[in-house]
Amino acid sequence: MTQLEQALGYTFRETKLLETALTHSSYANENKKLDIACNERLEFLGDAVLGQIVAEWLFRNFPEVPEGKMTRTRAELVCENSLAESSIQLGVGDALRLGKGEEQGGGRQRRSILADAFEAILAAVYLDGGRKPAEEIVGKFILEKMKGTIDVSVTDYKTRLQERLQRKKGQTVEYVLVGESGPDHSKEFTSEVRINGVCAGVGIGRSKKVAEQAAAREALEALEA
Repeated sequence: MTQLEQALGYTFRETKLLETALTHSSYANENKKLDIACNERLEFLGDAVLGQIVAEWLFRNFPEVPEGKMTRTRAELVCENSLAESSIQLGVGDALRLGKGEEQGGGRQRRSILADAFEAILAAVYLDGGRKPAEEIVGKFILEKMKGTIDVSVTDYKTRLQERLQRKKGQTVEYVLVGESGPDHSKEFTSEVRINGVCAGVGIGRSKKVAEQAAAREALEALEA
């Protein structure tokens, strides 16, 4: 476990939490007389902690990405393969406590077991040290390695509109915020894009940038019709 702590970059105050996180149900079932807890409850908590951290990271770092795209991206980041790879990087397989049957069946390399163990370890860190170290582990072992492989891009309608208008000289483009509604935590903005002072498109979004992109898209659709 010391090697795993070094790989994590986190030292547990309550090492029992890490021990439980590494205990597969097969091991607990074979040692019922010892009343050993398996990692399934920690896995449940870790799944929620991981999902929340990843969702907040996407929300804060990609303000123009729509909800559907963020949902798909989060699913890719927290999928079984991604979590299993993180466990392999940490050397979790060598530290697992498995029952004899699971051991003989190749449990230390089974991706589902490795993925579940990563979530359980994350929950153990969260319970032992709070959110900050949990965020650091997710950042290091999930987000950092995936930054170059996850496509979170969206079409830049503002740039496309600008490029189209540049074909003619003397064209001016202006984005104007014409309305906002809703409480502070869930505002909705309305923006107009004006070409040569005339409204060419209206957009609504959860941020000013998203509303401007929506307005530019409407203007482009009108121009290309």
